[in-house]
Amino acid sequence: MLSKQTRDIVKSTAPVLAEHGTAITSVFYRNLFAAHPELLNVFNHANQAQGRQQAALANAVYAAAVHIDNLENILPAVVQIAHKHVSLGIKPEQYPIVGEFLLKAIKEVLGDAATDDILKAWEEAYGVIADAFIGVEAQMYKEAREQENGWNFFKPFTVVRKEQESESITSFYLKPADGSGVPAFKPGQYISVRVLIPGEQYTMIRQYSLSQASKPDEFRISVKREADNDPNGVVSVYLHTQVNEGDTVEVSPPAGEFLLDTAKTTPVAFISGGVGITPMMSMLETVAVSTPDRPTVFLHAARNESLAAFGEDIEKHALNMSNIQYKTYFSDGPDGQITREALEAYVDPTGDAYVCGPVPFMEAMIRNLLAMGMKEEQIHYEFFGPALQLEHA
Repeated sequence: MLSKQTRDIVKSTAPVLAEHGTAITSVFYRNLFAAHPELLNVFNHANQAQGRQQAALANAVYAAAVHIDNLENILPAVVQIAHKHVSLGIKPEQYPIVGEFLLKAIKEVLGDAATDDILKAWEEAYGVIADAFIGVEAQMYKEAREQENGWNFFKPFTVVRKEQESESITSFYLKPADGSGVPAFKPGQYISVRVLIPGEQYTMIRQYSLSQASKPDEFRISVKREADNDPNGVVSVYLHTQVNEGDTVEVSPPAGEFLLDTAKTTPVAFISGGVGITPMMSMLETVAVSTPDRPTVFLHAARNESLAAFGEDIEKHALNMSNIQYKTYFSDGPDGQITREALEAYVDPTGDAYVCGPVPFMEAMIRNLLAMGMKEEQIHYEFFGPALQLEHA
């Protein structure tokens, strides 16, 4: 337990950390990677280059400071981030390294304002928060390891099939290189794929949603190719252009908390934009197989027909369902965007909605669903990248 003095100091310095948060985390990452370049095998270089990782860490530190009296308030965020950590292979021994460089960064940015008492309080607070992560992650690693066909960290998978779904999205069917099966996963979860790209010094890891219902022997991911000059696109371009059937990539066990509640039979709406359709495909197929009479709406937004993926899959699943409505909206076409009027025409506000896509798209969808009378707990969403805050109020 943290002493009252420690908690008071952490809370009183929270506004200062909020003001200087991105500066502190930028210094933190710079110094951390200078001293421990091997950690560049884990961190997303594109998020680093664009400052998103720094902002996400600053938000997390500030949230921990504000809730230091009741850390259970941030437990949902801890669990969400822990899923990401486990999928990246973060280990307990890395936490003290992070703590050391976070405190040094606070001192470097704040100077004399970071007194010994303040640094000591933050060191104690970081220790408690790190222990919370380590405990949650240890349980996740245990569950991943002990499930049927489970493992920890990464293992080799073979690309057994590669299929183009649209002008920009390609599916990769992956099977364990050792011939074993794969663990059952929940619709909406993701895996991490680790690759060493020729010419690059460090491995790169990216998360991809599993885009079909759980199968005993394979995973499917569906990857959008980003622009060649986009720092976010290094891995996706490599997968699209260099990884072929028969090649091997490294894969982590399924993770994530954006999950379809498969026990429900009440109305459900899947609302996606762009590559946000990928987890929805797993959810839709699961409903088609396990609860085919469940009232279901599937709305997707794409720029044009050439960029719309999975049309045949959606129609195939719909044939097995007795109560489904589905429609694709093309922003370049006459239907335009998924408007509030469109949501009101299709979505039952007494059911659940699952939303995934670009952040502005999700903010608009969630805002409209709330305005229709849906409660926050009925709306489930996931976005790609570091844990930034959605603004939908």
